[in-house]
Amino acid sequence: MLDRLQALADRYEKLSELLCDPDVSSDPKRLRELSKEQSDLQEAYDAYIAYKQAMGQLEDARMMLEEKLDAEMHEMVKMEIDELTELTTQLEEKIRVLLLPKDPNDDKNVIIEIRGAAGGDEAALFAYELYRMYTKYADTKGWRVELMDYSENDLGGFKEVIFMINGKGAYSKMKYESGAHRVQRIPVTESGGRIHTSTSTVAVMPEVQDVEVEILDKDIRVDTFCSSGAGGQSVNTTKSAVRVLHVPTGIMATCQDGKSQNDNKVRALAVLRARIYDVRRQEEEAKYAGERKSKVGTGDRSERIRTYNFPQSRVTDHRINLTMHKLDAIMDGDIDEIIDTLTIAEQAEIMERESIGV
Repeated sequence: MLDRLQALADRYEKLSELLCDPDVSSDPKRLRELSKEQSDLQEAYDAYIAYKQAMGQLEDARMMLEEKLDAEMHEMVKMEIDELTELTTQLEEKIRVLLLPKDPNDDKNVIIEIRGAAGGDEAALFAYELYRMYTKYADTKGWRVELMDYSENDLGGFKEVIFMINGKGAYSKMKYESGAHRVQRIPVTESGGRIHTSTSTVAVMPEVQDVEVEILDKDIRVDTFCSSGAGGQSVNTTKSAVRVLHVPTGIMATCQDGKSQNDNKVRALAVLRARIYDVRRQEEEAKYAGERKSKVGTGDRSERIRTYNFPQSRVTDHRINLTMHKLDAIMDGDIDEIIDTLTIAEQAEIMERESIGV
């Protein structure tokens, strides 16, 4: 680990030199690439420097303990050794996590699709509430939400909603939300007061660039139509909504919430690229079964990952057996504790796999 850290520190310091080079500063593309590389190394570099300083102080304190000291000074040095030992242990653990392989998509924006599944109108209403939960969570992070496409039912729920969250690290947080979300409650449509179980599915995909998924004009078919509102009712007379079909794969994307037909086409292509990339990623991950498959990773939309029980104000994430009794706060976007716990669980899995060479 120390060898890897020293190599990382050497690279960080080399980047500092390069960023001061006039040839680099006059090349915006090169400057941007090197700045990002250094930014990615910053946290691990700072932790390593802090670790080296703490280890140096610990060595000095241990040497002092070998000298002839009065009782009071001896006790003070022992306390300092205990504190520095605890600090170095914490820094070692932090550094191990920082050195884990990083998901290349973690810093990207995300495209999220939520669909009402089993449960009809109740599932659509819950899909709307999940959308609201994620938009409120995005607000707490300072991220920007763009609604891209939606289909409502007559009660104001979403049969389907597609939106983008723009913000650094959005995918690193939101990727754990992919899967089936189950709700248990008395629906507004239920006159008998019986608790029903419904599900809505969530798919989280990283935004991808043209260079990552190339879509050729000859491979797509573009159709335009009028935007629609609740129940499929047409809400305007101009054909601003756009549907794009990728003929080789049969994958389709629609966007109707932009200001113009061209704006909707750009957004639909962004969704199309994300869907194509997601299919390829899932095919690749399917090759790695058994011990390599993460229990808390990105999941597929058919896997039940979480239950929201309204009568008991209980939320349970089944992947990590985490149960919380603060449903109202969670539905208002307070999902950091769930996401942080999932992140830690995944990191522990990766560390275990690395330790046994899987």
